[in-house]
Amino acid sequence: QVQLVESGGGLVQPGGSLRLSCAASGRTFSRTGMGWFRRAPGKAREFVAAISWSGTSTLYADSVKGRSTISRDNTKSTVYLQMISLKLEDTAVYYCAASPDIICGREECMENWGSGTLVTVSS
Repeated sequence: QVQLVESGGGLVQPGGSLRLSCAASGRTFSRTGMGWFRRAPGKAREFVAAISWSGTSTLYADSVKGRSTISRDNTKSTVYLQMISLKLEDTAVYYCAASPDIICGREECMENWGSGTLVTVSS
């Protein structure tokens, strides 16, 4: 079992940037695949980014590719999502998730979820 706590959400203007953090506890973090998902108002939750155990492999949704960077610090049991050039359509609750797989970008791979952090992009 992994406990996940997201932070870093907030209000940002279009074109701005934000870094989300997710602190994990309860399992060997270095053998946990991590992912970020989001749920926009009125929409289903969708994949954003994923990172492998070691951090050497990453996956991104087309909608954020080139604007987002997922990274991890296994010494701090924390995964990050850096987002730049934010758009109105990036407004969503962002969820951190953990998987026993080396890397996976699908919800069904994730065994544990955080409670989410709200990102609002608005002028």
